[in-house]
Amino acid sequence: MRSEKEILDLILEIARKEDAVRVVVMNGSRVNPNTPRDPFQDFDIIYFVTDVAPFVENRGWLTPFGELMILQTPEAMREPAPEDDGHFSYLMQFTDGNRIDLSLRPLSQLYKVYEDRLAVLLLDKDGVVEALPAPSEKGYLPKPPTPKAFEDCSNEFWWVSIYVAKALWRGNLFHAKDLLDCTVRDQLMKMLTWHFGIQTDFRVNPGKGGKYFRTYLDSELVKMLDQTYTGLDEDENWKALFTMCDLFRKIAGQIADKYGFDYPGEDDKQVMEHLKHIYQLPRNANEIY
Repeated sequence: MRSEKEILDLILEIARKEDAVRVVVMNGSRVNPNTPRDPFQDFDIIYFVTDVAPFVENRGWLTPFGELMILQTPEAMREPAPEDDGHFSYLMQFTDGNRIDLSLRPLSQLYKVYEDRLAVLLLDKDGVVEALPAPSEKGYLPKPPTPKAFEDCSNEFWWVSIYVAKALWRGNLFHAKDLLDCTVRDQLMKMLTWHFGIQTDFRVNPGKGGKYFRTYLDSELVKMLDQTYTGLDEDENWKALFTMCDLFRKIAGQIADKYGFDYPGEDDKQVMEHLKHIYQLPRNANEIY
């Protein structure tokens, strides 16, 4: 694997040779002083250029970056629809293990440099970029919930939990897992992120997917969260669902108390009774009717 210095030297060497590249900025985890370093961190790079089109029409200029394992160009894809704002990205995974996410942006978008608090200037051919503040996670920190956000999160969690139970009863494990590990878990993780923010005074980045939950949250909560992850065993998924409900109730109640929100206790109670009822039903529909 090429070293960080080798990759950065290469990024700048190519930028210097390409006259249309006027400014080079690096952002993301490699400039975040609070992110643990490892060799698989992406190099998030922005080339601000006089014209994006030539870099899109002819990809030969990418060859010096190295041997590609796989390339993705999000703005050339249709699912999901790309952000049509004039920029183009080359997400490059190389065979040596390094990855460069290179965005090409017109110089007219140079203002975006000042919007990102995790950015460092690597090259400025024309001296047009004003001094950037020291990298900071300030723009990536969680924010306290609003009453509406808390209400919507709680409603979605309990509403979709019923769908999980019905899918489990029907034996539709793929559908149940999709609902449990996506929609329901999204709401649980949102509530946990607010709880994390309270515990850290909203001054610490929880990381993608709760990467740093284990470091800062109470061990009991982490243990409960661990128990919500399971495979395709039906009984284990029922246990995971009920544990999710217990964990959600525990932290949502604390958040409601802190901010004076109305926790939907009646929804919680009635949905839980319904989930337990479904769990106890015979799996043969003929035995119910």
